[in-house]
Amino acid sequence: MAPAVLDEIVSGIPKFSDPNMLVGTETADDAGVYRLSDDIAIINTVDYFTPIVDDPYTFGAIAVTNSLSDVYSMGGVPRTALNIVLWDKTLPTSALGDILRGGAETLQKAGCTLVGGHSVEAPELMYGTAVTGVVHPDQFVRNCDARVGDALVLSKPLGVGILATAAKFDKIRFDQLQPAIDGMTLLNNGAGEVLREFGAHAATDITGFGLLGHAHEMAEGSGLAIEIHADSVPALDLVLEQIADGIHTAACGTNKEYLGDAIAFDDSVTPEWRQLLMEAETSGGLLLSVDPSQADDVVDALKLKGCAQAAVVGRVIEGESGRIEVRA
Repeated sequence: MAPAVLDEIVSGIPKFSDPNMLVGTETADDAGVYRLSDDIAIINTVDYFTPIVDDPYTFGAIAVTNSLSDVYSMGGVPRTALNIVLWDKTLPTSALGDILRGGAETLQKAGCTLVGGHSVEAPELMYGTAVTGVVHPDQFVRNCDARVGDALVLSKPLGVGILATAAKFDKIRFDQLQPAIDGMTLLNNGAGEVLREFGAHAATDITGFGLLGHAHEMAEGSGLAIEIHADSVPALDLVLEQIADGIHTAACGTNKEYLGDAIAFDDSVTPEWRQLLMEAETSGGLLLSVDPSQADDVVDALKLKGCAQAAVVGRVIEGESGRIEVRA
């Protein structure tokens, strides 16, 4: 759902006041945080969506990997999950079994326990999970505490949305889609460990709003601006070529409209890069705002955790709240 539409809907919902609610709806954070005791807080998040790939097992794995990322981006560890299934009964039931198996085996890899779920019949298949994680009440990380001078580190390359769309239109072969699948099924647990190890000031996962959309939320929440260096942003092979051939996701136009004048592109940034930076991602990487003196060490640590294309992609600067300046 477009952020502007969501803001209008949320404005009519009563506000909740609870001294133990450490992170709620007052910011655009990835998940809620609620204190249970002096030593334990829970992180609550939920996400589900329609299939992005044809293979049911892989879809289940991607959906759960995506759901878990909100906990990792808040500095937490996922503990329990509930399945959410909207099932199109015209589909073979064997496909549902494969979806749930892909999700369950991904949860096992994450050390997260499946405790149940709920399913309903619907005209369109959707799947995901509601995840509960844990974190110390004094150690969670929000997306709105970036500091001037911070380096911005991205743990995964961009372009999964473009390649998945290209595959749907038979523009690329399945083997050419595999790097995108590998990225979407790579858990962000390693990036979460790096986030905690280096004490990231702010973090968010890159999903439907694209890199610039989520960077904008980070900048606006922090009351600062962000500079993105397009030439430093990692991208999957074939992505820019597919964009040049006219491939785009449905969300790209919505993201562009939402961001509007908040984004300033230098003339050196090509049209392909402008689009890619606003393209929707699925189960993307974490964007970490870290002390600049630690940036190279953070990148090295991420690579040791399997994030082979991790890179410094920008910095936090003084400026109009929420503004994103993009240069090559």
